[in-house]
Amino acid sequence: MLSERNFARQIDLTSLQLFVAVCELGSIGRAAEREFIAASAISKRLSDLEAILGATLLQRHTRGVRLTPAGEGLLHHARAVLYGLEQMQVELSEYADGVRGHVRVHASISAIVQFLPEDLGAFARQHPQVKIDLEEHLSPEVLRAVQEGATDLGLCNGAMGVSGLQSLPYRRDSLVLVVPRGHPLADSGPVAFEASLPFDHVGLHANSSIHLATHQAATQAGAAVRVRIRVTGLDAMCRMIANGLGVGVMPARAFELQHSGDALVALPLTNAWAQRQLVLVARDFSSLPTTARLLVDHLSAAEHRHAA
Repeated sequence: MLSERNFARQIDLTSLQLFVAVCELGSIGRAAEREFIAASAISKRLSDLEAILGATLLQRHTRGVRLTPAGEGLLHHARAVLYGLEQMQVELSEYADGVRGHVRVHASISAIVQFLPEDLGAFARQHPQVKIDLEEHLSPEVLRAVQEGATDLGLCNGAMGVSGLQSLPYRRDSLVLVVPRGHPLADSGPVAFEASLPFDHVGLHANSSIHLATHQAATQAGAAVRVRIRVTGLDAMCRMIANGLGVGVMPARAFELQHSGDALVALPLTNAWAQRQLVLVARDFSSLPTTARLLVDHLSAAEHRHAA
């Protein structure tokens, strides 16, 4: 059996590229035409790959080729390797163009809607040659991306738990119950979430931290959330509520930013879980690149700057 080092030395990137081309086109001949190489040369490289791996990758037939289970596994990893090389080329070319740093950030919708535009904008003005790639994901997906190394930093709801990761406080937010003006709860002031359970709800994605918190609260109250419709964004939630499709839970600052007019009312929730701490998450803050650590320092001090 090959050691990891010998395996890496024997795998040829060109062979991987040709293997992927054959898989995508379903034929060695068509791959040879696209890649401007002799079909016999591709066949030789595929045979060498099979010899190195000790497994049959393709079943050849009159109409082309069919992947074996081993071939499907190699195709998955080969695409990941080639994509990683493309990303490396893009990022390194940016350094040549004067970009001095590159930070990948995954964040929850609550962090993105409420706080990150201002906080990242201020950072970008201070560090104009640092590139930030920001992606929106649900809090559980943010944590998984950090654990798997798919992102440098994560921003999510701290109540989700960050086992095995390091975290720093970022911002605090409060959840409110949004109802149409004229709703039976509209004039009640601060309210417990359980008071909303007799009414239809406009819900967020089933894996969102707000969904998980509200459904846990309903279960503890011996009831269920009557979700009439699900949306993926807070602006859509406001529009659905304004048009009589239910009530909904969202962060207070997000409501202020998303809603205009007087069609809706936001009622502070009295439940303890409605007071949330958003956190910065990394596998190891101390091992992050210098530019990422600069961003961590900037974001972790954001709440103090805002309070001042």
